[in-house]
This record gives sequence, structure tokens and C-alpha cells, in this order.
Amino acid sequence: MDRFPGVEIVREGIEDLRRGETTVSALLVSIGAPRLRQIGLPVPEQVIRSPEIKLYLHLAQSDPDGAHSKYNALIRRLVSFERAAECAR
Repeated sequence: MDRFPGVEIVREGIEDLRRGETTVSALLVSIGAPRLRQIGLPVPEQVIRSPEIKLYLHLAQSDPDGAHSKYNALIRRLVSFERAAECAR
């Protein structure tokens, strides 16, 4: 999995969730938690509630005009990782 697109975001997000931190990576992993667990990744049971909304609001705070495109790019990165991991299984 080390070569899969987005692996760094997923690893960071899992660790951030373990520490109870609300970061962009933790929000992404919370969004993808069910699928990531199916792949076999150790996603903590306690994830962030309403992660899609929180991610968008977080992005909009720092870049209101670019939040939508940044949000979509991050989701595409997560989905790319999930697809690559599923194919590798």
C-alpha cells in the first residue's frame, strides 16, 4: 500500500483519529471509514461525526473561494486510495 495514491493522508488520518485530533486527514478517514475497514485498515471505531460538513467548513475558513475545489480534490484522493487498495486485495 505504500505506493498507493493518498496513502500518506490515510495513515496520518488514522493516527490523528487515535489521538482524538480533528484534522483534514482525520476528517477524510472518517468519511471513508466503512470502506477503509472493509479493505482491512485499522480505522478506530470512534470517528468524527458529520465529517463531510466539517471538512468543507474547515477548508472554507482558510480559503472560502477555493474550498469546493479543494474538498473535491481531497475526496478524489481518498477514493483513488480506496480503489487501489481494493484492486490489490
